Amino acid sequence: MNLVDRTAVRNREPDLGDYRQFFQAVLHRLRTGEKLFHYTWIVLLIKSFIFLGLVNNDGVHFNIIKAFQLMTNPLFVLIYISFEVALLSVSFLSRGKLHYWMLVFLNLLLSFVMVADLMNFRAFGSFFSVYALLQTSNLDNLAASIISMLRPVDVVFGIDIILLVLTGFWAAPEFKSALRSFPIFFMLLVLSTGVIFLNYLVIDVFPINSNFFLFKCSWSQNQTMSNLSPLGYHLFDAYEYFEESRPLSLSDEERGQIKAWFASKSENLPKNSFSGLFQGKNLIVLQVESLENFVIGKSENGQEITPNLNKLLANSFYFSNYYEQVWNGTSSDADLMTNTSVYPVRQGSTFFRFPGNTYNSLPKILQNHGYETLAIHPDKGGYWNWRPALTAIGFQNTIDESYFQIDEWIGLGISDGSYLRQVEEVIKKEKQPFYTFLVTLSSHAPFDLPAQYCSLDLNPDLNISRLGGYFQSIHYTDQQIGEFINKLDKDGLLENTVIALYGDHTGVHKFYDDEIRGLKNPESWWLEGYNQIPLIIYSKGMQGKEVKTTGGQIDLLPTLAYLMGIDQKEIESTAMGRNLLNTHKDYVVLSTGQLLGRGLSDQESKDAVQGLDIADKIIRSNYFKTYKDNDD
Repeated sequence: MNLVDRTAVRNREPDLGDYRQFFQAVLHRLRTGEKLFHYTWIVLLIKSFIFLGLVNNDGVHFNIIKAFQLMTNPLFVLIYISFEVALLSVSFLSRGKLHYWMLVFLNLLLSFVMVADLMNFRAFGSFFSVYALLQTSNLDNLAASIISMLRPVDVVFGIDIILLVLTGFWAAPEFKSALRSFPIFFMLLVLSTGVIFLNYLVIDVFPINSNFFLFKCSWSQNQTMSNLSPLGYHLFDAYEYFEESRPLSLSDEERGQIKAWFASKSENLPKNSFSGLFQGKNLIVLQVESLENFVIGKSENGQEITPNLNKLLANSFYFSNYYEQVWNGTSSDADLMTNTSVYPVRQGSTFFRFPGNTYNSLPKILQNHGYETLAIHPDKGGYWNWRPALTAIGFQNTIDESYFQIDEWIGLGISDGSYLRQVEEVIKKEKQPFYTFLVTLSSHAPFDLPAQYCSLDLNPDLNISRLGGYFQSIHYTDQQIGEFINKLDKDGLLENTVIALYGDHTGVHKFYDDEIRGLKNPESWWLEGYNQIPLIIYSKGMQGKEVKTTGGQIDLLPTLAYLMGIDQKEIESTAMGRNLLNTHKDYVVLSTGQLLGRGLSDQESKDAVQGLDIADKIIRSNYFKTYKDNDD
């Protein structure tokens, strides 16, 4: 064909038949020649169905009803398939064995993400996020804890891949004939994304039913996950990450909303006998790893699990309806709420995302009243980024793992025994009055305390279980706390020192509740402890009192401030919690947005839950530094 002929071919009007033949060829190949492609999206859809049945239950046991409720909605099934097809379409940009292995890889990738989500859900009640990639410094020594989050059901997500790989080696010659096809890639990508976009318009932009949504955050991550599919959820999470990485600028309306929220929570009650009860005394706040309330006062096989903590109750305020409120930052969120009375951000770890934020914090308040302030951790300063974050919060000094002689190691780091012995030497040298904040480490999951430290005599079945391991770990830490307090007493510090002690979050129920419920003939109290941690505020010589008011970790700062004689005006427009020793309100808002308690009006309940969103805006905009002075 000469140059003129080729030009004529290029310039001639396309025949409709050409397009018809093209599409017929594409559809024929999809019907007959891409069995592996169809297999992959179908098996991923089945895995998504199984995944939903797990995460909408307890993450371990499959609930077919909860999974079936969503999958019977053809609209959401179509969205699931569309997300999968959009991703798998890239396999048509390769040919031969590479085409085959790309489909295997994408199957493996999405299956791995689902298992990672399940593990994260079992541990923290939330799903793996882009924000977690910023927190890799937390993985030191955590291999055992991470592996302990796996369950036998997770094998379901990998069996098909193993069989596929084995089949692939056997049928390798057939895959060599797979051809690259940009038209198929383009058609599948356009159709699938088009379906998603049309549903976005119908469900989010011009909603027919306001009960449904796609690309919107819900207080329940399970709902967002269920609506978007595992793949769609993570794509949306990545979008949210980049959107929220920009500094948040508050409108005048939002600033007014924050100011009004703080004003609405004020009760303006007259002072009672607890006001200034500990004024001028030293303050030690001890955050105990994984300490749950259900073990306080309990015995197993005739042995008290926490004998030393039990003794403290005779001279303490014991808050028996106190709840954890940590979110993605787990223990670091407890650090945050205790010292700032502000909820953590709704996505990622506050200490990683906003380590330099300004707050009206407990260390700053006490420093203004003449106190020396010190924060002590037994781990590295980069763990959950606690050192720069607590420095920004207002602690004058911080001490991390590098300060201590690590002469005894348990689990993740220095043993509580060695740590607290060395901490006591630090405390007795502090200038008084002081505020010292410290945390323990040895009772961290997976609760496999070395045998030489296990001193409880438990029956064999219980002793080898996670619950038995938890009892042994908490009992060990209780012993070390008892010795620590006795040493403070011998050094003459206890007469003028208040100790506030609580759990950073729940432990064995948080991570291994399914294993507890699987034990034979369980004691009824083993099954208790939903999100409950103890709060004990101890002062030598005082008359003990149990406080049954429902509260949580954001309430500790205002409660301590009240006892330490701090004027309410110093915290009323910055502390999101309330003083549990002088309140008529009995409630707590969990990190999931669930409200527990009684006696609130509908509006008060709505305002209480809204606090989570208010806190998110406060932190993301660095409100107390950027806007607070102008809004007063």
